[in-house]
Amino acid sequence: MTAAYDVLAIGNALVDVIATHDAAFLGAHAIPKGTMRLIAADEAERLYALLGPGREVSGGSAANSVAGIAALGGKPAFVGRVAADQLGQVFAHDIRAAGVHYATPAMADGPPTGRCLIVVTPDGDRTMSTYLGACQELSVADLDAETVRASAVLYLEGYLWDPPAPRAAMRLAIAVARAAGRTVAFTLSDVFCVEGHRDDFRALLGSHIDILFGNENEVRALYRTDDLGTAMAELARHATITVVTRSEKGAVVIAGGETIEVPAEPVARVVDTTGAGDLFAGGFLHGFVAGRPLAECARIGGIAAAEIISHYGARSEADLKALVAARL
Repeated sequence: MTAAYDVLAIGNALVDVIATHDAAFLGAHAIPKGTMRLIAADEAERLYALLGPGREVSGGSAANSVAGIAALGGKPAFVGRVAADQLGQVFAHDIRAAGVHYATPAMADGPPTGRCLIVVTPDGDRTMSTYLGACQELSVADLDAETVRASAVLYLEGYLWDPPAPRAAMRLAIAVARAAGRTVAFTLSDVFCVEGHRDDFRALLGSHIDILFGNENEVRALYRTDDLGTAMAELARHATITVVTRSEKGAVVIAGGETIEVPAEPVARVVDTTGAGDLFAGGFLHGFVAGRPLAECARIGGIAAAEIISHYGARSEADLKALVAARL
């Protein structure tokens, strides 16, 4: 069946606020370096003021992925909640300008738009303090079943699995997509997501998920093992296609009893790792929808990720479509 959209993503609609500071800044404000932590509204306002000048751009893991797909020439759509406030306007304008179909109405009442306050240190590491706000208000009412049916791939973000209302919306989206014969993809998002929802995630793998994305720490956590080989062996038994990212060691794709290792793309200098995994997933899904071999899908993901970590922020600054054409 012809699809109006290549990928429909459901995830946190956040505004990334990116600022550069040294590790001493993190220490002075008791922020653990290199982590992602959830914060309350009052701390979000305080830290936002402390960051000083920074870049504000639509973010959130799955939103970054579909922005990457649009940059590669694809036709993506996104579902995620923002409030009717300044940052909500920033999010909606930015993601639409990136070429992503976005029609979720802004909330007139309730918590403000979520934001991810990102401190990038000179070593390229990023430390994220996230206030989810309006993101967690996403509900079944925000889901357009026709858009789900009209999308070749439904892509779900593990970060959004925690609150019950968005989880119900994603479960319904899975049911609609599977009934329509569409592909369902899921990203584990973070070790803390896996530890909080391990049973749910493993149950989803059994019959509801076609493509699973996770980094090596997340897949080890999924099966409570320190051995990556053991975790990947379990994944091979339960997932149709599993994509495990390994930072500078590249990625591993497991499908149909075959294991495909794809090296990382060369990067002259790592500036900011924000969005690397998100762009990898977006590149992989773009290749998948186009019918490319899985090894090529992983290479496209690697090319997109390498471009993103070469500068600040999770939006491409080079022509991703041209980069892929030149390297494949």
